[in-house]
Amino acid sequence: MKKGSEINMQNLTELEVENLRHLIGAHGTLINKLEQYAQECNDPQLTAMLQKDARDARNTKQQLISFLG
Repeated sequence: MKKGSEINMQNLTELEVENLRHLIGAHGTLINKLEQYAQECNDPQLTAMLQKDARDARNTKQQLISFLG
């Protein structure tokens, strides 16, 4: 993010906070599914891709959570 464009809960509307919570929940679901698929997968290349996508989703979820605090 650029300097001066800090996002915090005080600057968010009620609808924006609700949308953030929805996105956070959706990312949590995505993380769980990707990790489960990776555990069930027999292809090492696909497993690595699923694990990377789960890590990326976890990082995005943490960034979204930071907007609420």
